[in-house]
Amino acid sequence: MRRVFALFAALALVATACGDDTVETRIVTETSIVTEVITETSIVTETVVGETITFWSTEKEPRRVEITQGILDDFSAASGIGVNLVITPEDDLPGLMVTNAATGTLPDVVFHPIDLTFGWADQGLLDIDAANAVVESLGPDTFSQGALNLATFEGKAAAVPTDGWGQLLIYRKDLFDAAGLEAPDTFAKIEAAAAELNDPANDFYGIAASNAAGVRFTQQTYEHFALANGCQMVDDAGTVVTDSAECTEALEFYTNLLDKYNAPGIEEVVETRARYFAGKAGMIVWSPFILDEMAGLRDAALPACAECEADIAFLAKNSAIVPAFSGPSGAPAQYGQVSLMGIGSGANVAAAQAFLEYWFTDGYLTWLSVSPEGKFPMRQGTAGNPTEFIDGWALLETGVDRRDTLSNFYSAEVLSTLIAGSSNFDRWGFPQGQGALVTAVYSANIFPDAIRAVLDGSLSVDAAVEETTELVQQELDLLE
Repeated sequence: MRRVFALFAALALVATACGDDTVETRIVTETSIVTEVITETSIVTETVVGETITFWSTEKEPRRVEITQGILDDFSAASGIGVNLVITPEDDLPGLMVTNAATGTLPDVVFHPIDLTFGWADQGLLDIDAANAVVESLGPDTFSQGALNLATFEGKAAAVPTDGWGQLLIYRKDLFDAAGLEAPDTFAKIEAAAAELNDPANDFYGIAASNAAGVRFTQQTYEHFALANGCQMVDDAGTVVTDSAECTEALEFYTNLLDKYNAPGIEEVVETRARYFAGKAGMIVWSPFILDEMAGLRDAALPACAECEADIAFLAKNSAIVPAFSGPSGAPAQYGQVSLMGIGSGANVAAAQAFLEYWFTDGYLTWLSVSPEGKFPMRQGTAGNPTEFIDGWALLETGVDRRDTLSNFYSAEVLSTLIAGSSNFDRWGFPQGQGALVTAVYSANIFPDAIRAVLDGSLSVDAAVEETTELVQQELDLLE
C-alpha cells in the first residue's frame, strides 16, 4: 500500500519533477504532504522502466484518486511511460506553479480550471504550442466549441478542454404544461412563467435564484443572465463596459425578477435547492451538480416535495432544463466552468502529448466517471463517431449514497440538451484575455454586493451600474 510522506509542498513538487522509475501518488495539502496510508484507494506502487512525467491533479477524494491512478497505470502499461501523480489543492495551484517555475520543475501536465489558464499562458508557464498540437491532432471539431473558444489564447488552444459544467435553468415541466407555459428560454418567457406560477400566499414562488451578497454563487447566477443579454465585463480592447445598455438592462431584469418572484430573505446555494426540492418553486438556477440529488441519490440533499414521498425521483422525472437562454439584447448564452489539461513549459513534450492523446481516447470515459453530473465531456466524440463520448457519458453511474445512471432519470432529450449547451459556454473576461481581472472581481464580490443592495433598496439600478463599473475599473487599474 502506498505511503504518503510528510514534506513541505514546494519541495515535494520539486522531487516529483526530477523523475525516477517509480509511479508515485503524492497528496499535497496547503503546507505539507499528508502522512498516511491511503487505504481507501488500494493504490499499489508500481515500477515502470523508462521515462517518467509528472501530472498534477486537483481531484483529491480517495475514489477519484484511485480512478485517476488507474488511468495512469493503464497508460504506462500501454506506452512504457511512467507518470508521477501529484494531488494539489486548487487554491494552491497559482503559487505552486510560480514556485516550481522558478526551480524549473513545472509539471509536464496540469489539470486546472479555466480561471487560471490565461494568467499562466501570459506568464509563459504553459507550452501553448504543445497543447494546441494535441487539439489539432484529436480534431478541433470533436470538442465543444464553446469550451474551445474559452481556451483560445492568441489564436491557439492554451490548454486542452477536458470536462466542465454549465449553469442551468431548471423548471417544473409538469407545472409549465398544466399552465400552458412555454419553455423559459428568453427573458420574456422566464418572467411570464414566474408571474404565472408565483403564489406567495401558499409559499410557492416563481423562481429560486441566488440573491445573497458576498457569495460566488450569486455572481455565477447573475453572470448567466448578463451574458444572455450581451453584457460583457470588458470589450476586446480591455475597456470596462459594465455600464453598457445591455448590462443595465440585465441588472434591471435580474433584480426585478428576484424582487417580485423570488422568496423573501437571503437565498443562495442551500436555500434555493431546498425550496425547489420542497416543491415550492417553479424554476431554479443551479449547477448540474443538482441532477443526482434531484434523483434521490444523495442522503444529505433529498427531495422533499409532496409527490416525492411516493417517488423520490419525482422532480428528476418532472423537471426540464434550459442551459442557454437569451435576453432582448443578446443571443443564447450559458455561464460555463471548464477544466483543462495544460502542458507545462519545459515539459517532456512528446511524452506529455502521448499522455493526453491517451487521456482523451482510451482513458476519457473513465475520467468522466469520477463525477458525471459535473463533468460533461468537452471532447464530445471522435471523427469517426462524433457522439462517442456523449453517448458513453450518459451511461456512467453517478450519485453519493446510491449510484445510478443519469439516463435512468432523465430523458435522452434532457441529456442531449445538457451537452448541446456547452457549445454556448461563455464567461466574462476570458474571451478578452482578462482572466486576472475576473479573479479580482470575483474575489471582491462586486456584483453580488450590488445586487443585494438593489434588492434592499439602498441602491437604484442606475447607481449600482455606476458603482460596479467604478469598482471593476479600480481592479483593472491595480493590475496594470
